[in-house]
Amino acid sequence: MFIKHLELNNFRNYLRADVSLAPGVNLLVGPNGQGKTNLVEAVRYLSTLQSHRVAGYIPMIKQDEAQAVVRALASHDDRDVLLELELNRENPNKARINKSPTQKVRDILGYVNSVTFAPEDLDIIKRDPSNRRAFIDELVVQVWPRFAGVYADYERVLKQRNTLLKSARQTGAKGSSLSTLDAWDQSLISYGSEIIAARVDLIERLRPHLFAAYQSIAIANNEPKILIKSSLLSANVAHYLDEIEDGNDTVEAEFLKTGDRTEIEELFRLKLQSVRPKELERGITLVGPHRDDLVLLLGTLPAKGYASHGESWSYALALRLASNELLRNETRSGDPILILDDVFAELDAGRRERLAQMVKHNEQVLITAAVAEDIPSQLVATVFHVKAGEVTNA
Repeated sequence: MFIKHLELNNFRNYLRADVSLAPGVNLLVGPNGQGKTNLVEAVRYLSTLQSHRVAGYIPMIKQDEAQAVVRALASHDDRDVLLELELNRENPNKARINKSPTQKVRDILGYVNSVTFAPEDLDIIKRDPSNRRAFIDELVVQVWPRFAGVYADYERVLKQRNTLLKSARQTGAKGSSLSTLDAWDQSLISYGSEIIAARVDLIERLRPHLFAAYQSIAIANNEPKILIKSSLLSANVAHYLDEIEDGNDTVEAEFLKTGDRTEIEELFRLKLQSVRPKELERGITLVGPHRDDLVLLLGTLPAKGYASHGESWSYALALRLASNELLRNETRSGDPILILDDVFAELDAGRRERLAQMVKHNEQVLITAAVAEDIPSQLVATVFHVKAGEVTNA
């Protein structure tokens, strides 16, 4: 998969951009703050409906404009598809495929896949559970695009259930007056168990790619592993959540080992029953995939808190390279578009060379850099200069 042509209108600092990209390596070079990352952010958003920089889409609409448009001509196996996203401040967003409107914006997912590696990826290793959940959930949706709807349904049910719990806490509701909450429980269990089972499945598929990628990029011979620390299994769920929210990854909790959806649903149901008093006391849903975490291990130790800065970079990069291999093997669109956003300047010379060796044969690679000298010479690239929202060929 590669993008032949990218057009932006009122996107970030671009009044208009019209760029013909090439297969292979494309280098976007220029001083910081000129719009390089904005270009690759548009490609990422087109493929995931997520930005690696901000939550939501409003910041991507040019200041004082009502609408932004991302339009891309993508090619795979000599077949082209025209994809368009219309982002609106006031009205609903819209998507078109070959100029035909889609029923839902998320119907555009699956036509283009991408993997982005950026400095922000260190947060997956070093920061909060939400960063790790975002990593795995974005990958789930790219492998199985229908899960975009499952996540949306889960968020809707979770929001409604939290509203009911908050109301029950304020009114002191008991007994039969909680029957509505029971009904929402079943929806929460159904959608939540589907998400948890998908995460387990995906981690199993990712594991061999992660091991191979880390061994190729790192210096030390450590084995990376991913485990799911689940709120469905913790003995004292309220204490567990307090500790996790405070950033304490040493808190005891069992790791989820089953990917069987029926077993997960039963665990979910039993845990909801046991924590109901605590949920009514707090007015919030205490268990489910929105409360789980991924534990990233190097050998027998958690990477968070134990890995050096260089090891953390290697782990984060290995996660993205493993994602690239997984998408190449598991989806119909071939190689995902690999985006390396301002990362070569952060790597030492050895890691730069090893990364270049690993990505140079990808069908399309988009690289941003402040100076071309940061890019290893083995990456023969089509070069674009970016300055003040203007893109020109070298």
